[in-house]
Amino acid sequence: MKNTLTLCLLLLAGILNAQTIQSPSKEISVAFKLTAEGKPSYSVTYKNKQVVNESLLGIALKDTEALDTGFTIANTENKSVNESWKPVLGEQSTIQNKYNQATFSLVQRDTGRKLDIVFKVYDEGVAFRYEFPKQEKLNYFIISDEKTEFNLTGNHKVFWIPGDYDSQEYVYNETKLSEIDNDKLNLNNGIAVKSIGGRYVVQSPLMMKSADNLYLNIFEAAVVNYPVMHLDVNVANYKMKSHLVPNAIGDKAYLQTPAVSPWRTIMVSDDARDIVSSKMILNLNEPSKIDDTSWIKPMKYVGVWWEMHVGISTWDLSGTQDASQKSVGKKPHGATTENTKRYIDFAAKHGFDGVLVEGWNIGWEDWFGNWKEEVFDFTTPYPDFNIQEISDYAKSKNVKMIMHHETSGSVANYERRLDRAYNVMKKYGYPAVKTGYVGKIIPRGEFHDGQAMVNHFNYVPQRAAEYKVMVNSHESSRPTGVSRTWPNYIAAEAARGNEFNGWSVGNPPVHETILPFTRLLGGPMDYTPGVFEIKMSHYDPNKKEQVHTTLVKQLALYITMYSPLQMASDLPQNYEKYSDAFQFIKDVALDWDESKYLEAEPGDYLTIARKAKGTENWFVGAITDENPRNTTISLDFLMPGKKYKATIYQDGKTAHWEKNPINYEIKTIEVTSKSKLKLNLAAGGGTAISIFPAK
Repeated sequence: MKNTLTLCLLLLAGILNAQTIQSPSKEISVAFKLTAEGKPSYSVTYKNKQVVNESLLGIALKDTEALDTGFTIANTENKSVNESWKPVLGEQSTIQNKYNQATFSLVQRDTGRKLDIVFKVYDEGVAFRYEFPKQEKLNYFIISDEKTEFNLTGNHKVFWIPGDYDSQEYVYNETKLSEIDNDKLNLNNGIAVKSIGGRYVVQSPLMMKSADNLYLNIFEAAVVNYPVMHLDVNVANYKMKSHLVPNAIGDKAYLQTPAVSPWRTIMVSDDARDIVSSKMILNLNEPSKIDDTSWIKPMKYVGVWWEMHVGISTWDLSGTQDASQKSVGKKPHGATTENTKRYIDFAAKHGFDGVLVEGWNIGWEDWFGNWKEEVFDFTTPYPDFNIQEISDYAKSKNVKMIMHHETSGSVANYERRLDRAYNVMKKYGYPAVKTGYVGKIIPRGEFHDGQAMVNHFNYVPQRAAEYKVMVNSHESSRPTGVSRTWPNYIAAEAARGNEFNGWSVGNPPVHETILPFTRLLGGPMDYTPGVFEIKMSHYDPNKKEQVHTTLVKQLALYITMYSPLQMASDLPQNYEKYSDAFQFIKDVALDWDESKYLEAEPGDYLTIARKAKGTENWFVGAITDENPRNTTISLDFLMPGKKYKATIYQDGKTAHWEKNPINYEIKTIEVTSKSKLKLNLAAGGGTAISIFPAK
């Protein structure tokens, strides 16, 4: 009887100890408390429904006691914030940052060490992080593990990829939480380097849907001086725990107080549009650290790139390396002066801002897979690429050149040469650089997602800002909103991009309906859409590979896959062949005043309308998965009483991503804010619409 009474008193103490923070709408609540052992914990409810059960928090330290138990609450501070800010480039001209915050200042009884846990509760979700105040009893320290739990309430449907320390370039799996199992995956998927952290480790952002139609997303924001967080999944009870990517000797993070962890985020809503449109990740990052941002401009570009992926030309001068890095006979070098001028002429003719050229510099012959320390110097062109002549020619055509820096994963080499590389860019007038990190990392033993590499990926745009250079990273760790702090970090790949369709099993039709709910929450993606010749048999009758969309869906991706840096990735001659469809790519804007998410369902469909910055021009993109879809959208976002001309690019009656992908129709009609449009999307298809005020 005495034991029972003691237990009841402890439980009552726990309930009374809990402190609640609500979102501004009061629909989301977080309950924070210390357990009887002094362990910090939290739980989350949405509209009075439990969505995260009680979950423990804490940090394990190397060679000393963990910061996970024996705490008392020394102080609690609450505040509310309602502010707005203007992104340099973005999906909307103004972003609201509105939340309620609570900071719990904890003291560990036995050690006297201090730890703050800060919660911000938005209308779309919850964010929290650990803060380590400056203190006498904790100065330099090493994190060996993070004990953050996310204990879910059911066996949700989940969209997941393996917790790979080196790559996010996977096709998404759609299963129940209980069915997550990396051992059952077919990993013959074209990824160069794989370092999967365990059988039940998955990556965040992790998109989920419950049986009672709640949408949840677990992610992180503002990953600075810290490794990427993956998730350990207990498939038996739906509990998850943070899984930090280790460094070469197994440590997770080296910190000195004062220090902070990244924000851990949980988005929740009964409307999928709230997840895909959320700006919470951006809001959790620091404001821009660049005072003069006038040089940061959106760019629409073409480039010497896709021709290497489809096997027409090569990156290396010897002409033996194709996209799969196998010798397939002699082929012409792509990055020649003559060929680059051809792309510059095409860009100038059609009003494009820039031209990217890959394979311009010496070193491409034998680097892949050899784990070489010094491969590229980022300054010396091949003899058939006259960088001065090309620079002068581009300038005469009012076209900007985009530099390419493939590091081959040798980050130490790149950082040694970074300033010389930027000086070459400034000398020849290159305002933007595409960086690449294909291969295993050097320093050897480090991973793409470890603390050292996260610091590198954040350092490059910081250093680039001093030269007024914009950065587009490929094969980097996935962004977590850093484009707010460094708006010259204009785009990143960090997911399975369009190029995989050219030479591997490709990306299934569902792929582009998942990415906006996952990868794109952290920042703009250089997906490189715009492929018109869908089947690779166009280049070689023996090739079976193809893009897994219709041609029109490739147009719609310019709206649904947000980026202020967009490539028209196909070959100039293919755009000349389908010039009527190419008009949409020429017209579509890159920077926006407003974005309206009209329809959304992860893994099924997405429809977005965007208003071009400083104009009354609207663009609509609708995409579907492998299933055809009929829907009706309202144009009530248009200005009332005004007439518009809508040009509709739609799948043809027999269009199908596999059977008949280049079947499309184009029609022009007059519309107003009272109009409704019926959209018919083919399997793996889409619709793209440009809407301009009538003259």
